[in-house]
Amino acid sequence: MQIALGQLDAPVRVIPAEPISVEAFFQLSANNPDLRMEREPNGELIVMTPTNRDTGFRGSYITRALGNWAEADDRGYDFDSSTGFILPDGSVRSPDAAWISSDRWKPGSDSTDEFNTRLCPDFVIELRFQSDRLPALQAKMQSWRANGAQLAWLIDPTRKTVEIYRPGKPTEVQEGHTAVYGENPVGGFILELARIWA
Repeated sequence: MQIALGQLDAPVRVIPAEPISVEAFFQLSANNPDLRMEREPNGELIVMTPTNRDTGFRGSYITRALGNWAEADDRGYDFDSSTGFILPDGSVRSPDAAWISSDRWKPGSDSTDEFNTRLCPDFVIELRFQSDRLPALQAKMQSWRANGAQLAWLIDPTRKTVEIYRPGKPTEVQEGHTAVYGENPVGGFILELARIWA
C-alpha cells in the first residue's frame, strides 16, 4: 500500500478490504517506519503525517518533562510518542507521552506475548497538531478514558487550553493557565506551559 500523504488532509482513515489484525498492524508499521499509524478497534487504520517543527519542539518538551519527573519520582515508567499500546478494546494507540505505574508493568514483562498484552497507560498526554481535527482528538481522549486511563490531558496550543479527562467525571477545560498539575497516578508532576504556549 502506498499513500502520497502530501496530497491528502491528515490524519487519513484507511479502510482495508479486510480488518487489519494487531499482528499485521505491527508488521505494516515495521515495513513503513516513516508512517505514524494507529489501529482502530474495528481494524481500520489512522495514518498521520510527521509533525512540524513547532509541534516537534512542544512534544519533545512534554516528553522530557514527564521523563525527568518519572525518573526522580521512581514510581513508574514514561513512554514517548513512538510507543504503540494495545488497548483492551483492540485498538493500538500512540499517545504523545504516557506513564505506567511500576505496580502494573516492568520493562521486559510482556516481551514473550507482545501481541496479546493489552495495557492502557495510567496517564497520557496528547498534543494537538495544527491539522488535527478537535472532535477526532476529543473522541480519542474518550477512548483513552474508556480503556482505563486514570488521567489524560489534551493540550491545545492554538486555543491555549488543557482538557482534563478523568474516569466517571465530566471533562474539565483549563484555559490560559501557566501550568497543569498531575493528580492520582502522577500526583506531584507539574507541566509548565509557557514554552508550549509560545
